[in-house]
Amino acid sequence: MNAFDFIRTCHWSDLPTTTKATLALCLKDLCAVALAGAKTDLSAVLRETVSQTWLADRSISEKLCFSGAKVAPAGAALALGMTVDAIDAHDGHRLCKGHAGAALFGAWAPFVERHKTDRAEALSALAVGYEIALRAGIALHQTASDYHTSGAWAAVGVAAMMGRLRGLSDSQMLHALGTAEYHGPRSPMMRCIDHPTMLKDGAGWGAMAGVTAVDLAQRGFTGAPAELLDTMDTASLGERWTLREQYFKPYPVCRWAQPAIMGAAQLRKRHNLRAEDIEAVEIQSFHEACRLAVRHPADTEQAQYSMPFPVAALLVRGRLGVEEVTEDGLRDPAILAMANRITLRESELDNADFPDHRFATVTLRLRSGQELVSDRLEPNGDPERPLSSAEFADKWQNLIGDEGGLPVLNWNLRKLGSKGDFRRALAPVFRPLP
Repeated sequence: MNAFDFIRTCHWSDLPTTTKATLALCLKDLCAVALAGAKTDLSAVLRETVSQTWLADRSISEKLCFSGAKVAPAGAALALGMTVDAIDAHDGHRLCKGHAGAALFGAWAPFVERHKTDRAEALSALAVGYEIALRAGIALHQTASDYHTSGAWAAVGVAAMMGRLRGLSDSQMLHALGTAEYHGPRSPMMRCIDHPTMLKDGAGWGAMAGVTAVDLAQRGFTGAPAELLDTMDTASLGERWTLREQYFKPYPVCRWAQPAIMGAAQLRKRHNLRAEDIEAVEIQSFHEACRLAVRHPADTEQAQYSMPFPVAALLVRGRLGVEEVTEDGLRDPAILAMANRITLRESELDNADFPDHRFATVTLRLRSGQELVSDRLEPNGDPERPLSSAEFADKWQNLIGDEGGLPVLNWNLRKLGSKGDFRRALAPVFRPLP
């Protein structure tokens, strides 16, 4: 299908039921992750900065997440995109080696909240954003020599989604997509892997670039062509739903570390181990995962972009949630001591399978002298190994805690697509923090 036809005409009713179900999970998961991200220093910095520097006329302003202040749409998208990205628990796609949802939600939620967009239209636009963003991500990885953050290609999906919501013509849409592609953050992902900071995966900048591209195109700014339109798979639009290829994370850390976390959990449960039983740990995995090497993280950003630390937390506490990768876990001497016992070893076998697959094998050497080896594991949450309803419920409970809940988590597909808007459903995302 022609990309512009798809962007303009895709409708919620056209989506297969399985695709609708995946999109519903994406929306619920992003809401829950946003509530957890709101408590981070990263989000606080963004809210303060945007509230002071992105003021706008009330005729166009949107609500700032977890504040309620009225700001420019691009600023609202920047803040919410980075707030979701602040806790690395949101959806992703293997071949994109990254995440579309954080940037898309960052731009989508403030718009549909302000404009009381019909639910079916809002979901249709979100589906458009995912399909264009994920295809752009796959194409960019195939054509660019550097490994860029998700914001680089998610910006194109944001422009498509927001162009749909704001009724751009095909000509305006092309310029918006071209501008988003040109100004999307071509930031070096592995720099932030080696030196984790609040930069994260570029989601906020991708959201901001996509929204700004639509703002400009609507006023006559030229930015065509969008080269990724020529390299991405557009022929299968409306037939192959890349949304269905999304994964969901059971743990709030980088996806690359999750097979090792599963291996540690498998051995801990299988052999009824305690932390004091373990003398040393070896993790065998692919190159990129082995660069998640921080053992004593100074902040949550370093903890989320680490493999030794979350594995140590799992072995010590038997769980890995937000508490383990924020202040409570960062100061735990038992976790820090366990992290010192972990070594990382790159595997050519695992390298050969990446990025289609992410494997790890964990070996524990016990104080008794016994050596235990996990299965060679891939992370749960992929389409082939989906999380159960109970696992999603546990994850969301850990993310949002007991602070008022999130009613949209209980909405079924029929209610999601029914008449009305998402203003009440999204209210917790725009409610000021206590």
